[in-house]
Amino acid sequence: MSQLRVDTYGDKAAYDRATAPLDAPLAVVDLRAFDANAADLVRRAKGKPIRVASKSVRCRALLERVLAREGFAGIMSFTLAESLWLARSGFADVLLAYPSADRAGFAELTADPKLAAAVTVMVDDPAQLALIDAVRPAGGGEEVRVCLELDTSYRLLGGKVRFGARRSPLREPAQLAALARTVVRRPGFRLVGLMAYEGHVAGVGDEVEGKPVFSRTVRMMQAAARRELAQRRWEAVRAVRAVAPRLEFVNGGGTGSVQHTAAEAAVTEVAAGSGLYVPRLFDNFRSFSGRPAALFALPVVRRPGPGVVTVLGGGYPASGVAGADRLPVPYLPAGLRYDPQEGPGEVQTPLLGAAADGLAIGDKVWFRHAKAGELCERFDALRLVDGDRVVDTVPTYRGEGRTFL
Repeated sequence: MSQLRVDTYGDKAAYDRATAPLDAPLAVVDLRAFDANAADLVRRAKGKPIRVASKSVRCRALLERVLAREGFAGIMSFTLAESLWLARSGFADVLLAYPSADRAGFAELTADPKLAAAVTVMVDDPAQLALIDAVRPAGGGEEVRVCLELDTSYRLLGGKVRFGARRSPLREPAQLAALARTVVRRPGFRLVGLMAYEGHVAGVGDEVEGKPVFSRTVRMMQAAARRELAQRRWEAVRAVRAVAPRLEFVNGGGTGSVQHTAAEAAVTEVAAGSGLYVPRLFDNFRSFSGRPAALFALPVVRRPGPGVVTVLGGGYPASGVAGADRLPVPYLPAGLRYDPQEGPGEVQTPLLGAAADGLAIGDKVWFRHAKAGELCERFDALRLVDGDRVVDTVPTYRGEGRTFL
């Protein structure tokens, strides 16, 4: 276990100096932390290329920055519209991680050879192929690159107990092989990849502070899940390669499982994105520590009394099952907490703690979002910080007028 914990990073004085001329609310990315996190992902990937999950970054400039580093190759996108936009912007290898029903997007994809060469779409049902065929231009249009997704969930008691997201219906190698045969026999499609995302390992922390029993239980579940999936993934890859010997890639993993997934011989590349920003949900992993790189600042606008300040805005919950772990956390200065009767609000957020007495009207309080890229849906720009200087300002997807979901 690393002895360097996440909360040892962060310098409020440096962030305050860097953004002194700027009014909050604002968001920053600490480039030193971002680059260190990227280097750590490469180290854990052990030579396997890392495909960047764009949903966890949502900023073209930072996608370009990380893809310029050795060890990173390609993008894993989250909508077809985003995939096409990225391809038109010059990204040459975009894997759409989720099936789509975007008919207009498929019509554009099949009509443009440049887009068709750059984008690979996700399929786990023959009906998705039919949807694409229904919007092809006269003459059939361009060949569509296809990736199949394997369900990775860990199931016990005949499926009555399940760990993992409800994603693909394709669980067994024979099911993957059957759909692979459908793809290769269908004109206008080319099977190029297989994906298996183990979110119950990659995105669930296994060392939660104050919960030793829960943490041990998670580690036991994850160890068993990794063993089961490694065998099933190997068998699935073998079954699909028997149908499509020229399969270009087998993608797996995620920030929390990079080193485990990269060790599987059947996997040719791993995916990661949250590990670049390191949001609060990634504090609770035993196997790695990261630097919080993406932060947002809110201004103090009220001092209701001793030990209390109120900041503007702050109600930025993350997706997933609603709970305290989906809320952003006050980060700097240390020692602030939410008022349990209010929490983070739409237009104002009271914060309690002794540190509040050291804050004046107009001072900045720095927060960490629970998830990575979702922060960028709240801000149109990211200030890129190097030490105590803002060295650039770059637009988020939102800042470029792109709201894909």
